[in-house]
Amino acid sequence: MTAGPALLFCPADRADRYGKAAAASDSVILDLEDAVAPADKESARAALIASDLDPARTIVRVNPRTSGLLELDLEAVRRTGYTTLMLAKTETVDDLRALDGFDVIALCESPLGVRNAETFASHDAVVGLTWGAEDLVAALGGTSSRRADGRYRNFALHARSRILIAAGSEGKPAYDTVHLDIADDAGLAEEAADAAASGFAGALCIHPRQVEVLRAAFAPTAESVRWAGAVVDAAGTAPGVFTFEGRMVDEPVLRQARRILGL
Repeated sequence: MTAGPALLFCPADRADRYGKAAAASDSVILDLEDAVAPADKESARAALIASDLDPARTIVRVNPRTSGLLELDLEAVRRTGYTTLMLAKTETVDDLRALDGFDVIALCESPLGVRNAETFASHDAVVGLTWGAEDLVAALGGTSSRRADGRYRNFALHARSRILIAAGSEGKPAYDTVHLDIADDAGLAEEAADAAASGFAGALCIHPRQVEVLRAAFAPTAESVRWAGAVVDAAGTAPGVFTFEGRMVDEPVLRQARRILGL
């Protein structure tokens, strides 16, 4: 499926929002987990079954295996054309065994889940990894994932990095987690620009206004495209390592330039 760069959550019990969320985003995540109150789970599954979004751009977040709700979620998804799941609180390979036949984005949001990220990345069913800061800090017994200035605490940066590197080790995409302050466009833009530069394929978001901020952050700038094109052209006539615009250029730098041009 084509997932990024902006993956927008939509509560699965709000069928009236499905079409709008899908139209506003690159992929929509129909959420059967945290966005739906326990009393509304059944109606959310019914709404999911009745929906007809593009399966190539639709992800269904299902409840974790330990919740006792996963089988009901899977029964509902199997009655649709959707084939990509996001498994909340993925912690062990056993969690993935129940999802046979689906493509899975493993959501690592507990200490055990983060620790096992490398195992998930190597699993055949897993097509991507992402992470969650708020469940993680709660599981650690903490009270906040961010400092007073809005930046992540060290434990969160460690988890974020581990998910990115685990996914990259298997050539699979990693998606950055949500920015919960909906009005903080500047903070989201800064975080997303860092994610893009670091190698994330996209990011999760919770409001349509965040979509364009993510798209802008993950799109290469005109200057970066100019540089990438020029340095690749220069490599055609320069043997081995060379200097371009004051910077040493070798094969890793050329791979970065080709990546920019590919985007």
